[in-house]
Formats: sequence, C-alpha cells, structure tokens
Amino acid sequence: MESRAKILQALSKKFTDSPAPLPEVKVFPPAAGEPVDKFEFILRGIGGRTVRVNSYSEINDFIAKEYTSNARIISLVKEVSGSAITPDIDPHTFENVDLVILQPHFGVAENGAAWITSDRMGDRALPFISQHIALVITTDSILHNMHEAYDRIGNTNQPFGTFIAGPSKTADIEQSLVLGAHGPKSMTVFLLSVNR
Repeated sequence: MESRAKILQALSKKFTDSPAPLPEVKVFPPAAGEPVDKFEFILRGIGGRTVRVNSYSEINDFIAKEYTSNARIISLVKEVSGSAITPDIDPHTFENVDLVILQPHFGVAENGAAWITSDRMGDRALPFISQHIALVITTDSILHNMHEAYDRIGNTNQPFGTFIAGPSKTADIEQSLVLGAHGPKSMTVFLLSVNR
C-alpha cells in the first residue's frame, strides 16, 4: 500500500471512531437595557440611521419627503410604495436604483446588523447595488446578540442569507472612513413599533 493510501486510511479510521465531544459554549447574558435602544446607538456608530415609526404610512411619507418623484425606488415590502420586480429580471437593470426597501427577519442590537434571506430580497444584487438602502424592522424582532441570532436562524433552508450592517464603508484609504465606497451610500432602518 502506498503512503498516501495509508495516510487516508488512518485518517478515515480516526474520524469514523466516536467523535470527541464538542466543548461547551459559554453564552453570556444579554446586556442590560432595551435592545432597540442599543441597536439604534450601534447603527448610528457605523454610519446608519434609524427612524422610529408607528405605521407603514409614516414610512411612505418619509420616503416621499426624502426622494424626488423621478427617483427609482424598488420596494419589496408590499405596504411601502415603490416599484416591484419580477423574479426573472436581469440584475444589470438595477444599476440606476436610487433606493431599495427590504424587510429583514430581525435585527441584532450588539452590532446593528439585520438578517435577511433571498426570499425577502428579490435578487441578491439589490442590497449591494442600490445607491441607498432602507430596511423595515419591527421593534419586537430586535435581538440582543449574535447568540440569539444564530439560535433564531437555526437550520433554516435558504439558498442565500446575509447580515447587513450599515452603509458600505472602507477605512483603507489613508485611515479615514469612507461611506458608500462600493455599495449603498446610506442605510436607513425604519423601526416599526408593534403594539402588544
């Protein structure tokens, strides 16, 4: 038996034996305070902004004030105005999108990120190619930390998912932070209050 085969056989035997138990992962308790307040604070620190709203109509009013009538706005949130897209549209047609509006599954307070999967983004290119991005997150879906986020994600079966945290940014150029270097120039998160 040649050397390579011996090595592979030894490795195969080692990994078919009962595996070593995984170490316990220490889960830290959530930080004190409301996760929504922390989410806002962290998101502002990474270049994003939040707008607290009580209804979808407030979101529509805000967007109407911020963007001209000839701005190209794509909304994948049915309650928010903007053009819709079909699943088979060519992603190259998104090159002149001024604003894309999406609704992630949840936000994470500790890093200001939002988790979104392909079923809520229409096309993978949309969150990264538009000039500006707006997210609609309900206040009851803000989690404390990434431990809770990964518990929530679990074994969901989606072809694509990503965390989005603030606008595009880089600090490679002369050690100064540049927003919108290779993606959206701004990120607005509408925190939609949920009455319980």
